[in-house]
Parts: sequence; C-alpha cells; structure tokens
Amino acid sequence: MAGLLGPCLIASLTSMSNHLTDDRFLHRALELARQGIGLASPNPCVGAVIVDKSGNVVGEGFHTYAGIKHAEVLAIEQAGKRADGATLYLNLEPCSHQGRTGPCAEAVIAAGIRRVVASLGDPNPQVSGRGFERLRAAGVAVEVGRLHEEAGHLNEAFAKYIRHRAPLVTLKSALTLDGKLAPAGKQGQVWITGAAARAHVHELRHQHDAIAVGIGTVLADDPLLTDRSARPRRRPLLRVLFDSRLRLPLDSRLAQSAQQDVLVFHGAAEEARKDALQKRGIRLEQAPLLSPGRLDLAAIARRLGELEITSLLIEGGSTVNGAILTTHLADKIFLYYAPKMLGDHAVPFAAGLTNATSVNSPRLHRFGEDFAVEGYLRDPYAG
Repeated sequence: MAGLLGPCLIASLTSMSNHLTDDRFLHRALELARQGIGLASPNPCVGAVIVDKSGNVVGEGFHTYAGIKHAEVLAIEQAGKRADGATLYLNLEPCSHQGRTGPCAEAVIAAGIRRVVASLGDPNPQVSGRGFERLRAAGVAVEVGRLHEEAGHLNEAFAKYIRHRAPLVTLKSALTLDGKLAPAGKQGQVWITGAAARAHVHELRHQHDAIAVGIGTVLADDPLLTDRSARPRRRPLLRVLFDSRLRLPLDSRLAQSAQQDVLVFHGAAEEARKDALQKRGIRLEQAPLLSPGRLDLAAIARRLGELEITSLLIEGGSTVNGAILTTHLADKIFLYYAPKMLGDHAVPFAAGLTNATSVNSPRLHRFGEDFAVEGYLRDPYAG
C-alpha cells in the first residue's frame, strides 16, 4: 500500500489525520470553556483536555472564578500520573505569572505533559507568549493557532477588558427590515421579533456582565432587564440605567425589583430623591455631563471597568443608540431583524447618527422567520 500511495501522500494523509484529531479535542476544550460563561468573569473562559499516548481522555477541566483553580490544573489533578507524556489541549495559553494561583505553565511541566495544543495566546500583551516560551524552554512541544477564530470569539470581552480596563460594548436592538425600532406613538412594549429571537436575547444577556438602557426606554416600556436564561451566574446581571435627571419612577419594575443589582448613573439630583431610590436597593453614582442632560458615556464605561465589568450589552432606544454610535463607544453590534416594515414615521434605530459606520466580520443567525447580524465596529483584540 505504501508503494502505491507514495511517501508524500502518506505523510499528507497522516498530517491531515493528526489535525482532525487535534481539532476534535480542541472542540471539546472549547465546549468545556463555554461552561464558564457567566461563571468565570472577570477571568477568561478556559477549558482543558488531557489525552494520553493511546488517545484516551484522562483529564478535563474548566475555569470558574469562584472555583479559583484554572482549567489546566483541574485537568492535571483528574489525570494524575496519566498526564505523564500526554498532550494537553486548551483554548488559551497557560498563564506564566503568579496571580490568585501559581503559574499554570509550571504545573504543566511538573505533570510531565510533553505536548500542548492551544488555540490562542494570552490576549494580555504584558504576558502574551511567555507561557509558551516557558513550556518550550522545558522541552514541551507547543502548537498554536487551530480554531483560533472560535476561541477568539469566546473570550473577546476578556481581551478588550485586559487591554483597556473597560468592558466590551455590544449594541443590541430588534428592528424591522426598514430599520425601525417601534411604531410611531407606541404605548407600552411592542414586540418586533418572534419568540425564538426573544428567547435568544436572554442567552445574549447571560453572556454579559451588565446590561444598560436609557431612562427613555424605562419610561416607555418599563422593562425588567434580567437574565432569564436559567443558566448559572457567579454574580447577578448588573442592570445599568443612564438617567441624567434621575427620573426613575419608584413604582417601575427596575426600582421594585432592585437588590443592589441596579446601578443608576445620573447628574446633579436632590438628596431626598436619591435617598428614596437608595432605600429601594438601587445604587447611584453621579457621572460627568458632556452637556446639560447628556451623560459622559465613555466615562461611565471606564467606571464599569473599575467595577470589573468586562462586557456591557446596550439595549437602548433611538437616542441612546445614536449617542453610543456617535461617540464610537460600541465595539460590536447584534441586531435582530423581523420581516416587517413600519414606514417613515416609526422610531428610527439611531437618532442623530450622520456618519457612515462599517461593520466588520459579519455573522448571520436565524431564529425562525427572524434573523440577526452580529459584527464588529472595532477589533476587541486590538491594542
């Protein structure tokens, strides 16, 4: 058979088979890493798989912030002596620095692992590549880059946060095909998209540390703004309100349900008004104004970064959408579209937006009759 196929073809087929095997175990590492969504922030989501020389999985792990131990360490502990001579698959470079735990690169070396296959380097430019350097210096074979797009998408919020100490900002809206948010003069909540798209919104909320709206949305729709995905979270979804004149009604659903998980950014306000809201379990912070009635949204984003919020989902109305896009605060968009049109007098997607904006690396998603466009206005991995 070897004579018939030829050495070059045999080598090519062997290489292809090895790559397919690597991809299979990396997919499993990513599957494990996704179990950290909602549980790992402000750390990245990481999954690890250890495979022995016979191709058997002998150890697995994924990171949660409360669990402290990193995915590699959990997988090594599960594998025990079977890690000696094995291959470690993971979606992110093993850390090389001392944090709440010791360097994972040293744990990999001590376990006797001989090969590491990783999708991405550490997005922190101060330590990126050092884990791989330490492994190679100890004689561990390192391969990097397979499934890098999928791995990059998973930890894009961590990448933005670790570089800029500010959250990844995603602008989300439900629109008609002619780009309208709601009928003119609407009263109360009007659903644009169908049930499947609305259910996915809660999956999207679960992927974020915080959600934000403007006071206009609260006064018009009285939203609750909670994560109803039924998936576990380490900390509640922080509900953020932009309310320059502190008009949040005490009988609103936000105020009635607040348990220190509602944070209102406002301008100058009367102490009596502030006291009444704080007694309802609402957190208040005075934010700088760019002009009367216009909050400095960039300063608010920086403040959220100080609170270890790595990802912020904007579910604003037309005014907030326009302000977010005009100030170039959004990193990406996730826009749901329904097969409807509302005409010229309906509420536009973004009020006051006059400059053209390009969306990069768009992805399409289907939800029954509806669809969504996900794309980037700025690269979260850019320095």
